[in-house]
Amino acid sequence: MSLGMIIFVFMGLSAAIGDRNDTNPDQELKVAFAFGLAIATLAQCIGHISGAHLNPAITLSLLASCQISIIRGFGSSDKILTITVYSWTVEESTPQCFSSLQLNGVTPGQGFAIEFLLTLQPVLCVLAVPDKRRDIGGFAPLAIGTLCGIRYTGCGINPARSFGPAIILESFDDHWVYWVGRMSAGVVAALLYNFLLTPRDERFGGKARVLFCSDLSTAKEIQEPFLENLENEKWSKRLGEA
Repeated sequence: MSLGMIIFVFMGLSAAIGDRNDTNPDQELKVAFAFGLAIATLAQCIGHISGAHLNPAITLSLLASCQISIIRGFGSSDKILTITVYSWTVEESTPQCFSSLQLNGVTPGQGFAIEFLLTLQPVLCVLAVPDKRRDIGGFAPLAIGTLCGIRYTGCGINPARSFGPAIILESFDDHWVYWVGRMSAGVVAALLYNFLLTPRDERFGGKARVLFCSDLSTAKEIQEPFLENLENEKWSKRLGEA
């Protein structure tokens, strides 16, 4: 997970700070597609290994929908430490180009709404990935959503992405917007997908067993659906055919 986060942050921040003097409209387009394509690439590379969450909001959503265990959810917390350390190295090497995400011409309430809605879309997309009726697709909608929100809130769509720079610069003005807006979007996305968009007959008690699953090798009957579908149905099948 740390390797995936390092690559993701490197690609995204490199695009964001590549040319701070560039005021052309296509600068935001470059940043948006850098983040979107980075996630799409990493989903294909390490999705079958760790799920490639790369985002606490997605991890919380998968926990809320009983797609992963609590142990794996806490294990994914290393992404916050990783992005903090990397943000420090970027700040040390290019201090003139480094800045924290901030609200630009919008109120905290408006910022919350922007982050909530733009985080809701990619989280719903991730929830649809392990669905047996769906297949892994691209993240063009994420790039489009990022493009829409960059000018107002920075649109990191990732609490960890905002937390690292905030710690380094000791800047927490309206920082709650980036956590509350995105994490609440993760929970709402889980509720929408599992109870409204694709309701299932399985009782919650049966699904909740996944949360406390700690040994997948000996408890196959309660494997984590998110990784089980990504790994067993797609990658194992391809290896068998090879």
